[in-house]
This record gives sequence, C-alpha cells and structure tokens, in this order.
Amino acid sequence: MKHTIIRYGTYSAITLCSLALVGWFIGKNFDYTIQEAIGYTTMVVSLVFIYFGIRYYRDHENKGIVSFGTALWIGVVISLIAGLSFGILDVIYIKYIHPDFVTEYYMHHVDTLRNTLSEAEFQIELEKLESQKELFSNTFFNFFLMFATVLIIGFIVSLISAVILQRKQN
Repeated sequence: MKHTIIRYGTYSAITLCSLALVGWFIGKNFDYTIQEAIGYTTMVVSLVFIYFGIRYYRDHENKGIVSFGTALWIGVVISLIAGLSFGILDVIYIKYIHPDFVTEYYMHHVDTLRNTLSEAEFQIELEKLESQKELFSNTFFNFFLMFATVLIIGFIVSLISAVILQRKQN
C-alpha cells in the first residue's frame, strides 16, 4: 500500500505543480476569475490520480478487494502528498517568482468591491480586508491555504472514488 500511495501521490503532485506553473505563466494576463478557475481545474485534474491509485491497489496489490475505509485512507494520503507539494510551490511562487502577487490580488479585490458595492458597504468591507491583509501576507498562511484547498478537494475525490471502487470479499 505504501508504494502505491507514494507512487500515485507523486504523480498527482507532479501533475498539479506542472499544470499550476503552466497556468501561472500562460494565464498571467488573464483576469483573476479565469486564473482561479484554471487553478481549481488543475487541482481536480491532478487529483484524478486518487482514483487510479485506489484502483491499482485494489486490482494489483489486494486481490481485487478494497474496503471503503482503506480506499478513503489511500485517497486522503495521496491528496496529502499533492497538497504539501502545492503548498510549497505556492510559497516559492509568492516569495520568489511573483513577489507582488499578494499586493496585486489585494488591489484587484479592492477595485472589485469598489465597483460592486455602495460607498458605505465598501468602507465596511475595506475595513475587514485591511484587518486580514497581514494574515494573507504570511508565508505559512499561504502555504496552509493552498495545502488545505487541495486536501479538501482531495477528500471529496477520495470519498467518491472509495464509493465507486470499494469491493468486498465474496
């Protein structure tokens, strides 16, 4: 099981990081909404290795049998590997590749709020944003946010895969 988890976790991590880098460099002139959609799509596509990892374990290592719990465990650990790698990549991106990203994204968000809210609502939301600005500039927080996002999506993919692939002994 360990070999399968490491193997498919690595596949997922490499796919996620590769697609993210391609998306960041190709999509740098796209609107942030489109970039977010590309990012989430990248995560889902890379986490398809959860399904393949569980299926491989069931069919090749465990004689065609896998319980729901074991399948879920395999999927979650695969997503942990992908999440850790993506969190590290995000920190590298924000710290070294595009150090102005947080400031640019913050300004974009402020402009969006200014254009969509009344002046009173805008001031309230701006105060909230200002109070959170330091948190979003924190390297550890950025790592954890990306890690948790991949982990949550990975958990959902793991649940679905475990339901589909579980097979009990006859």
